[in-house]
Amino acid sequence: MNESINRKFAVASKIKYPDKVALTKVRCAPLLAVLVLVNLSSVAFAQSSSCSGIHIKIQDIRNSTGTIGCALFKSPDGFPTEYLRYATNIIVTKIQDTQATCDFTKIPSGMYALAVIHDENMNGKLDTNWLGIPTEGYGFSKDAEAMLGPPSFSAAGFSYDGQDIKLTISLHY
Repeated sequence: MNESINRKFAVASKIKYPDKVALTKVRCAPLLAVLVLVNLSSVAFAQSSSCSGIHIKIQDIRNSTGTIGCALFKSPDGFPTEYLRYATNIIVTKIQDTQATCDFTKIPSGMYALAVIHDENMNGKLDTNWLGIPTEGYGFSKDAEAMLGPPSFSAAGFSYDGQDIKLTISLHY
């Protein structure tokens, strides 16, 4: 019963005071326009700012088991084995159809090196045999080779100028 009274009052007030209803609509129109423009400008800025960064395509993945871990280093400290402590950025991604990518965005310009591992058993580390030889896939930027140990930062290092860069890293097993 209260609902029908409220509806009658709302309809009666619109009929009784049509200028008030029109005035309310006029006041709301600029506010609505400002809100739309603010949202459109934020969308436009989001689209105009490119996703510049370091984009890595990982090749030669043996199987789709486990995850791919990509570690980005800005200095030789801890490269490549102490990635949890020294890497500036780490991405862990699933493998789909023996393919994976890692995208590092909002990275400042500078010298960097990348280390990538295929963590097949998902234990968070590169497994090795009793001689210390990796039993899971690994790779480095600039396809730096691991000869009797991991490559140096300078061997895997590359310059990044803040623009979009695409790298390909092949895994070795």
